[in-house]
Amino acid sequence: MATIRRQLDELRGRVAQHLPPADTSGLTPEQIRAELDACASDAVYWVNRHCLTYDPRVKPARIPFALFRKQEEYLHWLQERDRLQEDGLVEKSRDMGITWLCCAYALHAWLFRPGYYVGFGSSKLELVDKLGDMKCIFEKIRYMLYSLPEWMMPRGFVRKRDDCQSKLLNPANGSAISGEGGDNIGRGGRASIYFVDEAAHLERPDAVDRALSATTNVRIDVSTPNGPGNPFATKRFSGTVPVFTFHWKDDPRKDQAWYEEQKRKKNNPVIIAQELDLDYNASIEGTTIPGVWVRAAVNLDLQPSGPVVGGWDVAGDGGADANVLTFRRGPVVYDPSAWGRMNTTQSSHHAVELCEGVGAVRLYYNCVGLGEGVKGAMASRDRKPRFAVLPVNGGASPTTTMWPDRRTSKDRFYNLRTELWWLLRVRFEKAFEFVAQGIKHPPEEMISIPNCPQLIADLSLPCCFPRENGKTQLESKADMRRRGVKSPDYGDSLAYCFAPEPPCQGAAVAGSAAGHIAMRRGIDEDLRRSMGGRGPDRIW
Repeated sequence: MATIRRQLDELRGRVAQHLPPADTSGLTPEQIRAELDACASDAVYWVNRHCLTYDPRVKPARIPFALFRKQEEYLHWLQERDRLQEDGLVEKSRDMGITWLCCAYALHAWLFRPGYYVGFGSSKLELVDKLGDMKCIFEKIRYMLYSLPEWMMPRGFVRKRDDCQSKLLNPANGSAISGEGGDNIGRGGRASIYFVDEAAHLERPDAVDRALSATTNVRIDVSTPNGPGNPFATKRFSGTVPVFTFHWKDDPRKDQAWYEEQKRKKNNPVIIAQELDLDYNASIEGTTIPGVWVRAAVNLDLQPSGPVVGGWDVAGDGGADANVLTFRRGPVVYDPSAWGRMNTTQSSHHAVELCEGVGAVRLYYNCVGLGEGVKGAMASRDRKPRFAVLPVNGGASPTTTMWPDRRTSKDRFYNLRTELWWLLRVRFEKAFEFVAQGIKHPPEEMISIPNCPQLIADLSLPCCFPRENGKTQLESKADMRRRGVKSPDYGDSLAYCFAPEPPCQGAAVAGSAAGHIAMRRGIDEDLRRSMGGRGPDRIW
């Protein structure tokens, strides 16, 4: 065992130095069996120890596949989809190596899982397999396969016989990898797992959906965004499938200088927003908070200040919507908590536990619809919460706050929910100006959010549009559902979280009209000092 540990340590060192894998031809049969067992039980271990990738842009072009943390998370995520026998969706920035990861997962299963069948599909067959073209999927698989040590190759494998066009057979365990293109996707027989490459760019996605529904229990759609008007985007925001987000900032090889160079080369803000910043609405007019503004605020270096405040978007115990509770201190937002499968009473008790656990002083929540039961649930508790519980009626009239254009919020906005989202928009705009343009703003007027994929996505989902009377209206949840987009639960929670402090907390009783009025008066009195010149400048 000491010998094999020493040899494996040498392998680790060579991976860290980007050197070719060490010669393992001297391993004894016992050592080979131990290594094969270790590889079979852990795909991450196998990739890190034995796989190579290829990138002609660097020298040497043969690169050890040394996984960084997000890549390891992705392989574990795929294993979980496989274990649960459920579909998944992967949204990715361009040039992230996700296809190599999918190929590595497929090749690991082909080597070590008897009878396992992997399918790959893309919009064109030549993107799946074209001899000598490293851009296609099967050439990546072949590159990794034929870089493995000889003792890892399947017994009885004959390259001319078992490596065919768009098909790779393992004669030792009966596993196979196959590929299909265009309208033939899903027509090649049943698969243990099926990867749809660049799923947002399929010409006839409905036909692919019908074919794959009878082909596999585990379908993984992988793509960069291609606008909101396709089934990939609809599925992404439906809340019905697990989503893995791979943003360029997750790649330690890329930094802001790389991003600026990409912007210079492409010289197309829409392409940059969609293919790098994962902004599905980049080409859509009326997005309330542009995705590039949201990304500028991710982990922005601001200092927390003031008390802990919470915003809770209430959901029921059924359906796709989730309860989401978000906390902040001043401009700094913390990771949201989300849960389901609880009725309103159970959720209210859970919200109290979360708020008291972090020492919150105020909790804002939506008091209409599913939130109506919160008042009674709070009142029925043996002990009152140690913080103020303040209702927010998003459908109520906006405040009388005066804005720089000399119009009040009542003149500008259709309802209070629109006003609260617009206040978030102002904060994100200032954060973007600070990060991207160097424009200085007081920190308390900006916002810093965690790298939470669902929150980031939700914030750019709702659109705003002008009504005939000139007022701005935020897209309703019902209208969003009609275009196939789920409720922005995380975004609403954040909007409630930034509802300004009421002037008299003691008068604000959970669910009461007085509480709602106090909250709205607090908005009128607090906005001028909290939002600066971009926000309201005077109140009536």
